[in-house]
Amino acid sequence: MTARISVRTRARSGGRSVPRRLRRRAAVAGHRRGRGGTGVALAFAAGPSGERCERGARGRGRGRRIVSVGPGGPGAAPAAALSPSRHGAVLRRALWWLVLTVTGGVRRHGQLPPRGCVVVANHSSHADTAALLAALDARHRPAIGAAADYWFASPWRRRVCRVLAAGFPVRRTGGGMDDLLSMADGLRAGRAVVLFPEGTRGADGAVGAFHRGALVLAERAGVPVVPVAIVGTDRLLPKHGRLRSSPVRVRIGEPLPPSATPEDARAAVAALRARTPAEPLRDSPVRRRVAAVAASRLGLVLAFVWACAEALSWPLMPELLLGVACVAVPRAALRLSFAALAGSLAGGLLALQLANTGLQLPAPLTTDRMRAEVRQQLAAESASAVRHQPWNGVPFKVYAAEAGRADVPAADWFVESAQARGGRTLTVGAAFAVLGLLLCRFRRHYGAYVALLGAGFAAGLSLVVAGWS
Repeated sequence: MTARISVRTRARSGGRSVPRRLRRRAAVAGHRRGRGGTGVALAFAAGPSGERCERGARGRGRGRRIVSVGPGGPGAAPAAALSPSRHGAVLRRALWWLVLTVTGGVRRHGQLPPRGCVVVANHSSHADTAALLAALDARHRPAIGAAADYWFASPWRRRVCRVLAAGFPVRRTGGGMDDLLSMADGLRAGRAVVLFPEGTRGADGAVGAFHRGALVLAERAGVPVVPVAIVGTDRLLPKHGRLRSSPVRVRIGEPLPPSATPEDARAAVAALRARTPAEPLRDSPVRRRVAAVAASRLGLVLAFVWACAEALSWPLMPELLLGVACVAVPRAALRLSFAALAGSLAGGLLALQLANTGLQLPAPLTTDRMRAEVRQQLAAESASAVRHQPWNGVPFKVYAAEAGRADVPAADWFVESAQARGGRTLTVGAAFAVLGLLLCRFRRHYGAYVALLGAGFAAGLSLVVAGWS
């Protein structure tokens, strides 16, 4: 169904008026083509191709041409309107370099030519875009060609793609060549346009057949084609998989002439990929064993029992366990922290009840001065005195035992200790998880980290005990 809409008069198409800026563009375009902007009529043809038929003439209905419409609808800005600044390119590169550094690191081999170019790369993961933005120089202000039917299908995806990736839409169902050719002026101005000529992500790591759009764009703009191989992103973020740690390598090849064929470009990318072997992230056998336990149900049980025992008599704080486990497997930090918190609260209630009955459990690495200070705090503040515990170095078991001897109500004690211990335990767990992400590239040294953590904990505990003696 087609509806004609006059520029001079307000017509209707599905009950909606043509936006004023579209009418103005159409009038200007018609005037530039010698058709006059006053009597232009537009016709929108509904269909999956996403194209608009524009009719305009000095008279009626003369001349008809196909004009591309962006995937955002008739009012969407064309791809050529995207002109990110160098500052934005610098910020994007810094962002994605930081993200990939945390997840295993990114390394680049080779350089882009000093002027504009069309970059063609293999495509196996959504992380390919991040790898290229982190590796390519910001002075080229790289623009990423993105599938319009996926990344521009909803407003939030469109914003994410444009802001975080400087993406521009390329339709895969017709009209995509016009979308590509709209970037020719940017290429002549020195930009790099990044395209994945395979058109979709590969599943087996092989480089698929290349479409000709990237080569046509390079030839039309008179710029070279630069083959680039990306290795490691298929393990970092597999197709239909979840994010994991993996190093990423980006190898930039020698520029190809604008007259290169799709077969030439594909062969160059495949050769670069073959020269860039995948590098598995070197790991420590100790870390692998700890991670296997920490990520299982046994890890939750261990965190609960450890914290419960520390609230009763055990001298080693649960934060030590979190420091070992959360760095080994950061994704398990939240549930391990909650398990430790639950064990600490359960052990605190049990210690309070035992002390209330007159039973005194062993309390190694505590001093009489600690107990005297806690008794004074409980006398003045009752159960809320436990809020001092995360900061003064006095073990939680001392507060729990003295609260039982002071007949502090169990309900009040539970509420106050949940707030005090919860804030500390969850914060420590989150901090060690972040540390584990930052040290991901150095996980082969996990054994040395555990040794340093144990030595630091022992030194700190000795200082605390000495300070309270």
